[in-house]
Amino acid sequence: MAPEGIEQVLGDDFDPTKPETFWSAHEEYRELRQRCPVAHSNAWGGFWALFRYQDVVAVLRDPETYTTSVQNVVPRFAFTGRRPPLHLDPPEHTAYRRVINRFFRPERIGRLEPVVRREVLGLLEPLLAAGGGDISRDLAHKLPAYVFAEFFNVPRDLSMTIREITVEYVRAIQQTDDERVKQYSGELYGIARTIIEDRTAHPFDPEEDMTSALLTAQWNGEPLPADMVLGTVRQLIVTGMVAPSIFIGSMFAHLAMHPEIQEILRQNPDKIPVAVEEYLRLLSPYRGMARTARRDVVIGGRTIHQDEPIALVYASANRDETVFPDGDAFRLDRPNLSQHIAFGLGPHNCPGAPLARMMFQITLEETLSRTRAIRLDGPLAMTRWAEWGVISCPVRLETVSPGDR
Repeated sequence: MAPEGIEQVLGDDFDPTKPETFWSAHEEYRELRQRCPVAHSNAWGGFWALFRYQDVVAVLRDPETYTTSVQNVVPRFAFTGRRPPLHLDPPEHTAYRRVINRFFRPERIGRLEPVVRREVLGLLEPLLAAGGGDISRDLAHKLPAYVFAEFFNVPRDLSMTIREITVEYVRAIQQTDDERVKQYSGELYGIARTIIEDRTAHPFDPEEDMTSALLTAQWNGEPLPADMVLGTVRQLIVTGMVAPSIFIGSMFAHLAMHPEIQEILRQNPDKIPVAVEEYLRLLSPYRGMARTARRDVVIGGRTIHQDEPIALVYASANRDETVFPDGDAFRLDRPNLSQHIAFGLGPHNCPGAPLARMMFQITLEETLSRTRAIRLDGPLAMTRWAEWGVISCPVRLETVSPGDR
């Protein structure tokens, strides 16, 4: 901490905009956890970043001190309106989470299992027949959109349109092209508005359709405000499109580099759920969400002033050696694996985690049961902050005959 009356000098402790390899970001984060766990970057107007698990978790558990309503990610890009529940703090966000959470109950997610398996197999079979392809482009890019179409009761072509616009939206965010961010966000708002208009004209059972549930929900005896319902639908049609695609690509890249893990999971498919959890810890696809300090705070001896944005680097926290020994390694025997925060923590933990887990597990099950080997077949391409992971993963797939399964 700087001595009283002397302002601390804010350096540029790391550069989140530089190109990365599959390994480079985590090598840097490991070094930052030791040297500068509460770091400052001058990128995007300046922000703080927390790299240690305990610091990140402390912020996530303290919404009274750290708000999500000002800026929920770094860089800031919410120019086109408030989108519940992510842009709201408790208790205001509770009206929307109460509705959303109903649709991720175990019995409802369980009903989607045959749909997810069908979609995985439909995307996987052409790759198997061809002996390989780009897992990211040919499977991971499409699967979340196909599952979303079923989950959200929208046509598949509309879901793929949302997916394609979301790709351009995220690219514009990464390039800090504010005008294009506004353009694509406006297009997504237009789609959300069309979905709401359709549900208003042709209502669905609110127990079976989230948009209809939001339109009929009440809070304190009043309907939810129309503009906030629009913002919620706009948020929901994007959330879950990007991170699952990146994570699947990263998971297959790591598997291709580690044939011994492939073989363990082929011989022990009951270990696949644990493997998915370890991959979520190891390959967390969200670099991290953000909060804003409501008052001056001191973290790790550094003063963060009121209204300064703070990036919570989940991808680093989930490899923190003080919590996860040998944190850069894949291990199936971690006794504290449930402590990972790939889906966040606290009031804004990801409600879609059960559906995501099911998608990942089924994708691994079906691919490993139909292959003898998965090998890299070209260079990986990486996404950029605020996500982390693989967006192109060319592989060769050595298949097995149906009788050998």
